[in-house]
Parts: sequence; structure tokens; C-alpha cells
Amino acid sequence: MMKTKLLTIILSSVLFLPLYGETKDKEALSITSVFSDHMVLQRQMPVPVWGKGKAGSTVSVTVAGKSAKAVVDASGDWKAQLPELPAGGPHVFAVSSGGSRIELQDVLVGEVWIASGQSNMQMGYQSLKDGKKRYAEASALPIRSLSVPRTVHDAPQKNMKGKWATKPCQSAVALTFALDLQKASGVPVGIIEASWGSSSLEGWMPLSMTTEFPHFKKMMENYHQYDQAEVNRLLEKEKNGGKRVRLDDIFFRTRPNILYNAMMAPLIPYACRGMIWYQGEANTSSLGSMRQYGETLPAWVQCLRQQWGRDDFYFLAVMLPGHGKMVKESPVKSSRSPEAYSWAWFREAQQKVLSLPNTGIANTIDLGSEKNIHPRDKGPIGRRLSLFAQKLTLGKLVQADGPTLKQCKKTGKKTMVVTYTHAEGLKTKDGKAPRGFWLGDNKGNWVEAKASIDGETVVLTWDDEAFVSEHVRYAFAGFPDVNLVNEAGLPAMPFRTDDMEPKGYHDTPLEPGVKWRRK
Repeated sequence: MMKTKLLTIILSSVLFLPLYGETKDKEALSITSVFSDHMVLQRQMPVPVWGKGKAGSTVSVTVAGKSAKAVVDASGDWKAQLPELPAGGPHVFAVSSGGSRIELQDVLVGEVWIASGQSNMQMGYQSLKDGKKRYAEASALPIRSLSVPRTVHDAPQKNMKGKWATKPCQSAVALTFALDLQKASGVPVGIIEASWGSSSLEGWMPLSMTTEFPHFKKMMENYHQYDQAEVNRLLEKEKNGGKRVRLDDIFFRTRPNILYNAMMAPLIPYACRGMIWYQGEANTSSLGSMRQYGETLPAWVQCLRQQWGRDDFYFLAVMLPGHGKMVKESPVKSSRSPEAYSWAWFREAQQKVLSLPNTGIANTIDLGSEKNIHPRDKGPIGRRLSLFAQKLTLGKLVQADGPTLKQCKKTGKKTMVVTYTHAEGLKTKDGKAPRGFWLGDNKGNWVEAKASIDGETVVLTWDDEAFVSEHVRYAFAGFPDVNLVNEAGLPAMPFRTDDMEPKGYHDTPLEPGVKWRRK
């Protein structure tokens, strides 16, 4: 009798143990790994929940007085959808089926964002001027994080090894964003950080996009021919306890598609407000690559929205800041010149994502370093991203945009007037005349303009009687000298009014991949 009771207790304990991710028993109830203790669920929208179970069984999900049910399909997969949840917590999140039950503790409901990109998103809060203070401040607030492990895979994964933590994320940009957003919303904030230095946009793209972009298809063909075996060898080495060295790490993160498979796919379709994205430096190796980005980025955002099943998946990007790098074929080598093959062309490509609704770009043209690809203080970048989130998702009456070109009109033989939107309190941050304006003729010749502010416009003039100006470029250089801002202190957006091809540029096929491979 005693043995029977003891056996019953043991079996009951096993049935009620928390189960995370996949289990060896294919019929055991489980929930995908993005759900764990201390997680933050998105408020004010349906919340999908999914996992594995016994085919034909019914799974119930409950949290904060709300519930949903799903039937496990023949493949052992189930997916339920909780109704909208109000902000708050902590709650117990329960998943049950038959005699099995999973309980996740200390669950909050608030605002959830994915933070992704390359090194400038990955870099820690130490790259903030007041990093320790900001981190301590965020740690005292309901700000939580999930750091997605940096690894790769040849096929889209449903699970990863990261778990939610009760502390803010390490990323300087995401930390600042989360702190400002929490203060503005007054609700818990969760950041899912999935970033990796040196990664290209193509590294984060699903294989399905090869049908849309020939350059991506060629990259994948090269990957399968030259790189796949080495990637799998290195992964096997890690699986067997081997240590990843720096060259292994670089090799992984610079391949196409496989970051998406291991680091983005496991998150889909976790309910979140959207994504903050700081990436692009890896796509500036050629003028062709920079211009291609303007086509690829909007398509990628649309692809993510399809996968999440939401048109209101917000996408907030960081415009690359001032930097002196230029393509080696550039006919002009000055980082101030509007004719150089510089990051100016990439920033123009980035702005094409604004053709989609529910998007924004944090302009950082006044930040950065001519020689250092990593801005030393990322605080202003995170704050500018948060302004867009506050305006677009919280309905706050804040100014998120800097002065943005409305029109440019020739008003005299030697006068052009630039009219802006978002130009309330138009001024220069140093009190001097506006800088960074160039005037061009129809032959592609450019001269610096004399500029002055008149209300919410900038008046441009030039001295050369023989010069006939038809076009304007502003801040259209790698590392422009600019000072024009609005009352909120936000910098004016770079622009050009011409549609001329880069001087001396001949379109050539894109480099189908990175320039080096493991031997």
C-alpha cells in the first residue's frame, strides 16, 4: 500500500513538472522556447501561443483571467490565440492538456519590441556616456529582456536556448529605447534582442526571398557550394564541446539566411509591437549593394509582416550616421563631397522603407565619427527611436521627425528656397548659418551654397554668375558638416532633388557574397 502511494506521488510530480521547448517524448505537452518565466506579453492585441502535444488532444492556455484553447494536429503541433490583454502583472501563465500542466511564473503584460541588427545594436550599455547609471535606472523598472543566442542553422528553427530575464538587455540602443518607452507608457517593457555584429541584411532573410531577389539567390547558391559543409562542421564541433573562436564567429555571422533560421524564425509569431533595426554597414561594400538595399529592405519588412500576420508590425530603423567610408572606385575621395560614392547613397536607400505604413527612421546624420564606424554615445539613437514608438504606437504628441524636405523651388536667377515639414522652430544648433547645402547644374557640377533661415524655409544663393543651379543636395555626403535642426533639436533629413546617376558610375553585377571564405 505504501509503495502504491509513493508511486502515485512520483507520477503526479512528473506530470506537473514545468516543461520548456521540445522534449524527447513527442507526445509530451510542451510550449515553444520563446515563452518562459519572467516573460513580457504584448498588451492590446491577440497573443498567439504554440507548442507540441499529443495529436487530437485539447490544449488550454490561461493568463490574467483570459483563456484560449487549441486542438493538437496530426503532426503534434498546436497553436492557441489569447484575446487582448491589459497591461499589468505579475501573472501565472498556464498551459494544460489532459493531466499535464505547464506553469510559467512572474509574467508581465506591456510593450514588447524586437531589437535586431549588427554591431551597433549589439554593443553594450558601456557605449553610453552614462551607461552604468542608465542600466541601474532601467533595472529598477519593469523592463525585461530575452537575449537570443548568436548561432546559425541551415533550416528555420522553432526553438532556441534563450530565456527571459528580469533585467534589461545589454544593448545600449535597446536599453535607452526601453527606458524612455517605459517612462512614456507607464507599463512593463520587454526587449527581445537578436543582433550580431558584421551581419548583412541577407543574413536575416528567409530562403523564400530568393525567388524575388537574384542577388540573394546567387548568394545562397554560393553558400551551398562553398560554405555549408564548413558551417555544419563548426556547429558539430560546438555540439561536441568545442570552443568557437573569433574566426568561426565571423564566418557564421557573415553568411546569408542562416542567422534568420536560428535567431529570427524561433520568435515568429510572438506577439510584439514591432522591431527596432540598426543595420546596414555590412551592405555598403559597393555602390550596387547600397542601392540594392533600397529594394531589399522594404520587401524584407513586408515579408516579416506576412510571417507575423500583422500589417501593423511597426518597423523603426536607424539611418546610418556620419562616417567617412566610401567605395574604393569613388571618383572623389572627400567625405564632405556630394559626388563621392559614400554612405549618402545608402541613407537614400534606407529611406525607401518609409514608403510602407507604420515605419520610421531615426536620423543620426549629426552623430557618428569620420574614422570610427561605431558612434561613441548611442544614447541619442535609442532616444530618437523611442520618440517614433511614442508617436506611432502610444499616440503621444511628440516630435519624432527632424525637418524633412517638402519642396525646393527656384525663386530668382541666383536664389532657391527649400521648404520643410516638421520645421517648427527651425534653427541651427550652433547659431551660425546652415551648412551642408550644395547646388548642382544639369551637367553634374556642384558648388557649396550660401544658406540662411527664413521662418520654416532655407534660402540658398550662390556667387558665380555663370553657374545655373537646378538641383540641391543636403547632407548628401559620407561625413557632412551639418547644423540644421528644429525646435526639438532633431536634425534635418538628408535629401537630393536630382535623379542623376552617380558621376562615372556604370552598373555592374552585385558581389554575390562576402569576399573571403574559410579555407
